[in-house]
Amino acid sequence: MSDLEIHPRMTDLLFLGIDGGGTKCRARLRNAQGDLLGEGTGGPSNIRLDPDLVWNSILTACREALSQAGLQENDLGRIHAGMGAAGAGQTSAVERLLARSHPFASFEIDTDAHTAWLGAFNGGDGAILIVGTGSCGYGGVSGQCHYVGGWGYEVSDEGSGAAIGRELLRRCIWAHDGRAPSTPLSDVVLAEFKNDLEILVDWVGKARPSDFGRYAPLVLDYAERRDPLAIDLVADAAAGLGLIATRLLDLGAPAICLFGGLAEPMRRWLPPPVQRTIVAPMADAVDGAILLARMAVTGRPT
Repeated sequence: MSDLEIHPRMTDLLFLGIDGGGTKCRARLRNAQGDLLGEGTGGPSNIRLDPDLVWNSILTACREALSQAGLQENDLGRIHAGMGAAGAGQTSAVERLLARSHPFASFEIDTDAHTAWLGAFNGGDGAILIVGTGSCGYGGVSGQCHYVGGWGYEVSDEGSGAAIGRELLRRCIWAHDGRAPSTPLSDVVLAEFKNDLEILVDWVGKARPSDFGRYAPLVLDYAERRDPLAIDLVADAAAGLGLIATRLLDLGAPAICLFGGLAEPMRRWLPPPVQRTIVAPMADAVDGAILLARMAVTGRPT
C-alpha cells in the first residue's frame, strides 16, 4: 500500500523544521513534495532558557516563514512541526517547554544533534560535530546513536563559541593580574570593561552562553593576526573538538559532517586525521527537523 493510500491528503500536508540554537532560531516550511515555501529567523532558543523567550523566538521565525509562503498565523494549525533544539537532551527543559501550548497540528522535538544527523545522513551511518555557541558530537551506526559532549558550556561543550569566550575572559584576568603576558587581544577585551575586573565579573554574572559566544569571531580574527593568546585559545578549542570527533570515529562512524556557525572557521584547526573524515552533509539541520516531523506523520523520512 502506498503512502498516498494510507494518507489520502498527504499532498496537502505542510512540514515545518525548526533549528533552535543558543544564539538564534531558524525555521523552514516545505510542502509534502519537499518544495521550499518559506524561511524565517528568530532569537535565542536553547530550551534551557526561559520558555516564554524560547517560544517567542520560535514563533517569530515561524511567522516569517509563513509570510514568505503567503500564509497566515492561523495556518499554523495545518502544519506538522519538528524541532531540533539545543538543550533538549535535558528532560526537564523539554518538559518546561512543552508545558506551554503550541499552535501546530503536531510538534516533535529532539536534540539539535539528532536533527542535524538526520539531515546529514538521512538516518544512515555517520556522525556529526556541531560547533556553534555550544558543541556536541552525535553518531549513528547500525541504528545505534551515541552522544559525545554537549552538556552545556559550564561543564562541557569544548571548542564551542561559549567555551572560547569563557576561556578568553579567564585568560584576560590572568593578563590583568600579571599571571600571563598581555597581548593585543587581551588589551582590547579588557578595554571593553574599562580595565576593571569588577565590571567584568558583574557582566559574567548576567551573561548567557550567546554573550560569551560573541567573542569567538574576535578570537579567530586575532589568531589570524598571530596573536599568541588567540592562537592558544583556538588551538585548545580545536584539541577539544578533536577528542569529540575521535571518539565518534572510534564508535564506528565512517564519516563526520560539521555543523554550526563556527564549523568552517574551526575546520582547518582540527587534527589532520579528523579532517580527512569530513564529508559534506546531504542536508542541513533544519531539513533534518522537517524529516523528524515527516517521520512522525508517515513513519518514513520521504
